[in-house]
Amino acid sequence: MVCDVVQNHLLQVIALLAMDSPVGRDPESMRAEKLRLFRAMRPLDPAEVVRGQFRGYRDEVGVAPESQVETFAALKLRIDTWRWAGVPFYIRAGKRLPITATEVRVDLKIPPLAIFDPTDSAQSNYFRFRLGPEVVISAGARVKQPGDEMRGEPVELVARRSHASKDLPYERLLGDAIRGDPSLFTRDDSVEAAWRVIDPILHNSMPVQEYEPGTWGPGSADHLVANGEDWHDPAPETDTETTPEVEHE
Repeated sequence: MVCDVVQNHLLQVIALLAMDSPVGRDPESMRAEKLRLFRAMRPLDPAEVVRGQFRGYRDEVGVAPESQVETFAALKLRIDTWRWAGVPFYIRAGKRLPITATEVRVDLKIPPLAIFDPTDSAQSNYFRFRLGPEVVISAGARVKQPGDEMRGEPVELVARRSHASKDLPYERLLGDAIRGDPSLFTRDDSVEAAWRVIDPILHNSMPVQEYEPGTWGPGSADHLVANGEDWHDPAPETDTETTPEVEHE
């Protein structure tokens, strides 16, 4: 899970989210900015990584009875740049979780002065990017409830909702390779920089922690999230009349 999903896929997602704007539209400019971001990622601290294995995994055909292969990983990542210093990035991935989804949520800082009633629960505004299986871009905020009291309620404005591309990911990669477009391919130096990030936990002997299928992993993963916040649990996307939506073609 750490060496496959995290190193090969989710670090790429983090790089696309956190990197600075490329100096040009050519593939090499894009890849150069991703490399800069990878090199700014701090190597993982084993104390900030949780490895899990769902109950029943060892009963699968071909799995060793004492297997320590993880089917779940949660971790805290730090990026040492002027823009992101002090901002934690949390990654969670696993098998047999409640739903299958790839989603990024960017929480903004909570204002120091409460706008609504101080007894109202504080909640940060956020941006949400669902990358699959649907493609969704949305912004979440608290707005005033109708009435005289200054009480807020959470709302989410969906700016874009569409189905994922009909082409499978590897079909796109093969097509790009045939056309000679390296934009989605990772350079050797970026691969080495990404491996440097996870190297401290490759040979760590911490055991996997068991979790029930259909849950969000071991409970110990909750301790990774700081400042009293919680993990964001993705939910199935639904189209409802009460959801404000703006389509941009």
